Amino acid sequence: MKRILISLSALALIAGCAEDRSHVLKVYNWSDYIDETAITEFEQWYEEQTGEKVKVIYQTFDINETMLSKIEKGHEDYDVVCPSDYIIERMLQNDLLQPLNRDFGETPNYIDKNLSPYIRACFDKMEGNGKNANDYAVGYMWGTTGILYNAKYVTDEEASTWDVIKNPKFADRIFIKDSARDVYSQVILKVKEQELAAGTVTMDQLMNYTSDADIAAVEDYMKQVKPLVAGWEADFGKDQMVQELGYVNLTWSGDGVWAIDEAAELGVDLRYALPKEGFTVWFDGWVIPKYAQNTKAANYWINFMSRPDIVIRNVEETGYVSVSGAEEVRDAFTDEEFDPIDLSYFFTPADTAVCANPVLYPDKADIDRSTQEHDWADNTAKLIEMWSRVKGDNANAFTYIFIGIVLAAIAAFAFFARAAKARRKKSRRRK
Repeated sequence: MKRILISLSALALIAGCAEDRSHVLKVYNWSDYIDETAITEFEQWYEEQTGEKVKVIYQTFDINETMLSKIEKGHEDYDVVCPSDYIIERMLQNDLLQPLNRDFGETPNYIDKNLSPYIRACFDKMEGNGKNANDYAVGYMWGTTGILYNAKYVTDEEASTWDVIKNPKFADRIFIKDSARDVYSQVILKVKEQELAAGTVTMDQLMNYTSDADIAAVEDYMKQVKPLVAGWEADFGKDQMVQELGYVNLTWSGDGVWAIDEAAELGVDLRYALPKEGFTVWFDGWVIPKYAQNTKAANYWINFMSRPDIVIRNVEETGYVSVSGAEEVRDAFTDEEFDPIDLSYFFTPADTAVCANPVLYPDKADIDRSTQEHDWADNTAKLIEMWSRVKGDNANAFTYIFIGIVLAAIAAFAFFARAAKARRKKSRRRK
């Protein structure tokens, strides 16, 4: 009995400690989306700045909706999470976020000092039911949606339009992101090309075009694409492009950078294009959910993630592009290997000729042809249904053969990819 009482007392003590969340920070982020050494460094930095200890509990997710469902139900008291732009909008509209506190006392405010003016303007455009997203979210990484292509088989001109994905010349060598939202947002720009040229509609307005007629137009376009598609992919498309099993990939810039670097090791010339009809930019950002318990540490976490040296480390680790417009960040990713481009929109008005990778940082002339996606709200269900009809059963004899090739190639490629990743990180640090 004595042993039982001691055990019960220990359990009570543990439970009591668990309820004291003032020294625990729960972070919920995408997989492989941080330099993990920064986590323990934050704990040390937080104690230096505040005189208080904190322990980070770090968890990851792979789907926005998985994260959101936990927040909506109130089953998880995460203190800081990193959703995508449209989910930030949904969380704002449903009162699931707490406003940020940018008062850090003697600690520098890295957020407002370094945030790119372009990113701030994009967050201003988010639809938050009367709330400004900049008051509730701070960007983390951003990028574009475009066309990754093999220059051996696809010309620059062919890749300059979204019509490249329905070019029969590339049948069974086309990969499309299995993302209704990202595909719809590009194709609506294509099917409304004439209206855009005539000035009767803007790209920003088209991001809210979800009438039955608009959905039908996009569905018809994608059903012309479908017979040519080798695979609807969430992550494996970039591997197929590197191994020349695919020639065209509708994908994200982050995957494009990874694939281009990996392909170069094999002598394969992959390139990334932003089609002339227009394209979308995307963002992930830090927010503090409604049910957060340690908002003080959460605000300090967001501030720490905006510190230039931490930004640079996270970019080098993940391959994605930070929202930071800090001078140190610009200098870290300036590379004389590339031609000068106009990045005055992102850094400072004087930065009109920066030698940087245009896949990471598009030229202002390209950004002027971009727009940003929004939450589909009540129209989400019918758009997902359209996407299901488009994909249907796309299996054929080639598909099954292809799957076998893919599995074998991925296994053979794994070791090389790890080695190449290590080499690439060292190269970036030298630039």
